[in-house]
Amino acid sequence: MKKTSVKNILSKILFLVYFLITLQLIKPNKYKNMGFDNEAKDWDKDIKKVERAKIFAEEIIDFIKPAKNMKALEFGCGTGLLSYELKDSFSSITLVDTSSGMIKVLQEKIKRDGIKNFKPFCSNLLEEELKINNFDVIYTLMTLHHILDLDKILQIFNSKLKTNGLLCIADLVKEDGSFHSESTTFDGHNGFDKEELSAILLNHGFEIQSYKICAESERKIDGKIKKYPLFLMIIKKTS
Repeated sequence: MKKTSVKNILSKILFLVYFLITLQLIKPNKYKNMGFDNEAKDWDKDIKKVERAKIFAEEIIDFIKPAKNMKALEFGCGTGLLSYELKDSFSSITLVDTSSGMIKVLQEKIKRDGIKNFKPFCSNLLEEELKINNFDVIYTLMTLHHILDLDKILQIFNSKLKTNGLLCIADLVKEDGSFHSESTTFDGHNGFDKEELSAILLNHGFEIQSYKICAESERKIDGKIKKYPLFLMIIKKTS
């Protein structure tokens, strides 16, 4: 075989490898969508999700007592259930989610209800720069346990909050791994231990203000209903 032919073959192989690596690097989500696009149209029909959003919204309002001129960011907004409960408490709310299906449903709701202070974005903050900063409050409901790289997302939250701004995390208390046992694509955390999460937050310039078990989520595991407690942790950016 001629040397030129060998070089051509090697060049094609290298190009193919580069192409495959590039495809991997530009995947839209660093954490898997887990079928949220398909679930979006029926998401709001789950009364328990609606009630859960109301519970956490009441707790957030009760603790923060937000002023009308405050700006908020919801990370992992889904169809906006939590922000809907908070829409009259902030001057503007930026809503971010990686699921285009969820954002589409949210946009339809915003148009239907004539909401003026919502700004929805289909974006992955781990990979894409959202050029909006100086938020007074960032809140997230049942999303953080999907994020494997906690250090990176907490750095992002810190960069987007004002000094003394508040981060509100509503999520699973550490569990045995059964919550997502039926999923073949879940690649995250099995909830959070209070002390472990607090230590990570402290390392990223946050100070714990409040921690409370506010609600619970139910799953049918091996034919039996299992309950999982959900916490709300409120943290202040100090540096």
